[in-house]
Amino acid sequence: MLWQVLEGLSRDSAKRLRFVPGVVYADEGAACGQSPEDRAKTLAEAKLVLQTVGFPWHVVALEEVFSLPPSVLRCSAREPVGTEGAYKAAVDSFLQQQHALGEGQQSQPCPQHPQTRAGPPTAGQTEALSRLFNSVKTLTAKEELLQTLRTHLILHVARTHGYSKVMMGDSCTRLAIKLMTSLALGRGAFLAWDTGFSDERHGDVVVVRPMREHTLKEVAFYNRLFAVPSIFTPAVDTKAPEKASIHRLMEAFILRLQAQFPSTVSTVYSPTCTSRAARARGALGPLLRTGLALSAFCSRREEDQDPRAHVIEQLCYGCRVNMKDLPSLDPLPPYILAEAQLRSQRAEAEPQIQEYLLEDHEDEARPGES
Repeated sequence: MLWQVLEGLSRDSAKRLRFVPGVVYADEGAACGQSPEDRAKTLAEAKLVLQTVGFPWHVVALEEVFSLPPSVLRCSAREPVGTEGAYKAAVDSFLQQQHALGEGQQSQPCPQHPQTRAGPPTAGQTEALSRLFNSVKTLTAKEELLQTLRTHLILHVARTHGYSKVMMGDSCTRLAIKLMTSLALGRGAFLAWDTGFSDERHGDVVVVRPMREHTLKEVAFYNRLFAVPSIFTPAVDTKAPEKASIHRLMEAFILRLQAQFPSTVSTVYSPTCTSRAARARGALGPLLRTGLALSAFCSRREEDQDPRAHVIEQLCYGCRVNMKDLPSLDPLPPYILAEAQLRSQRAEAEPQIQEYLLEDHEDEARPGES
C-alpha cells in the first residue's frame, strides 16, 4: 500500500493523489515476546524503509498505550468546513515542494518531513505490557486485545499530528478472515465498521481500507515484481497450532478453501455482503445488543459480585467474553479503566437526572397557585 501511494504521488501518475501522506510504524515486539536486541534490529530496518520513501514517519511503541488519555475512546466531532482552505493550501505546498525537488529526488528522504520518535519505552511500561499479555489466558483474547490497543494507539497518533484519515493495508483475504472471525466471536453488529471500506465510528478520524479489493496472492506478486522491501516480524500467533485460536482456525479454513475453490474469498467478502451489513447496522444494531444483553442475563448476578463489573458492563458481547480470560483489571492501561469508570458513573446518574427532569416538567405543567 505504501508503494502504491508513492506511485500515485509521482508526476507520471495518470490520476495523481492529492493528499499529504504520513507513515506510522507501531512496534509490537513486547507483546510478541521479542528480545530488546531483536526489537532494535527490526526498528533499524523499518527506519531504513521509512527514510527511503521520503514521507513523514512516526515510530511508536505499543507500550505507549499506558500513557494514552481517556479521551482517545470518545467520538470527537469532525473538523469544520472552514479548514478545507488550509488543507488545500497544505496540499498545494506539498506538490510545489515535490516539483522543486525534481523527479529524480522524489525517492530520497526529505529534510523538511518531520520524523518523530517518542523515545524508547521505559522498562516499567515494557514490564506492564508483558504482564498484561501474560495474564490473558487464551490466544484468541490476546489477538483481540492486541488489535484493540493498536487501533487506539494509531488513532491517538493520527489526532496528535492532525491526520483526518488512516489508511490500513488489509487485503481482501484478511478482511474475509476477519469477517468470519467476527461472526464467530459475536461481533456481527460491527461487521460494517470492522470490514467495510470506511470506518467512521471515531468521528474526526476515518479509517479506510484501499487494499480491500486485492487478495494476498496479488499483493505477494506485486511485492515480488516491483522489489518492494519487506520486514518480517513475529506475531502473537507465530508458530501457534491451527486450533490455538479462533483467528488461526478461521485463517486456516479460509486459505485451505481458497486453494481448492479460488472464488472463496471474493464470495465471503463481496461488496454485496458488506453493503447489506452497512444497511442493517442501524436497524439490527440495537436489536442485537438487546439480544446479547438478554443472553447475558443469566450471569448478571455473578457479574454484580465481580469487581470487574463496571468495566464488563461497558463492553460488547465479544469483548465481554474475552474479558473473562483476564483474571484482574490491574494490568489494563489506565485510560481504559478511567473511561469505564466515567461511563459507569454516568449510567448510574442518568436515571436520577431523567427523574429530576420529569418532576420538573410535571411542576411546570401544573396550573399556577396564587
